[in-house]
Amino acid sequence: MTLSQFFSIVGPLASFVAATVVVFAGYKTSAAKVWREEAEAQKERADRLAGDLTEIKNRLARIEAENARLIQILTSLDPNRLAAIRLAANPTED
Repeated sequence: MTLSQFFSIVGPLASFVAATVVVFAGYKTSAAKVWREEAEAQKERADRLAGDLTEIKNRLARIEAENARLIQILTSLDPNRLAAIRLAANPTED
């Protein structure tokens, strides 16, 4: 095999290998970009949900405080009637 025959075989083969490497590197780069964008989107969603959860907890705390105050007002008005209402709302099983 002469040198020119060797290069005529190896030249296209090397081009094919180089093209394959470029395509594979492009695929990995694209995949990494897609995963990075997805991770950023998930982080933003998690941050938004954490903020919503904090807001819900604050609202619940205010509602519980208001309920405690309302119960205090009701019991100061007529504690016997409040006890009767609670028994009617939560019947006990025999």
